[in-house]
Amino acid sequence: MKISVEVNGQAQERDVEPRTLLVHFLRENLGLTGTHIGCETTICGACTVHLDGRAVKSCTLFAVQADGHKLTTVEGLARDAEHLHPVQIGFWEEHGLQCGYCTPGMIMTTSALLAENPNPSEVEIRHAIEGNICRCTGYQQIVNAVQHAAKIASTIGKGAR
Repeated sequence: MKISVEVNGQAQERDVEPRTLLVHFLRENLGLTGTHIGCETTICGACTVHLDGRAVKSCTLFAVQADGHKLTTVEGLARDAEHLHPVQIGFWEEHGLQCGYCTPGMIMTTSALLAENPNPSEVEIRHAIEGNICRCTGYQQIVNAVQHAAKIASTIGKGAR
């Protein structure tokens, strides 16, 4: 089937097998390997991307289901290398990652959270990341990173950074 999607602001048109998972389409057809493959059962969240602004797990969606929609991957979250997204800055400055395998999914999940709720509580952050597994950080550094990102985002809104 031919699908047309907007990925990270760029129109993409490709022929795909109807059974192609969105995560494989992104990685293999578009070369966007920041979206990780973990469990392929929606348990780990490493494959999280934004579909029309909502965080979704791309390992259990077919690429054809994204036809006509807008996708954002971790590669498309920042404007460029000089202008990172506040969540990317938060993860960097607050050491919200260790091995990095879960990081793209965590960043995509929490950036969607901040888009909906610019000042989430610790409980709200922890609830938002329940579907993302991290085996390294114990989650506290991730929570700290998201809280820091919320502060950065509110400062950017006031003209700083």
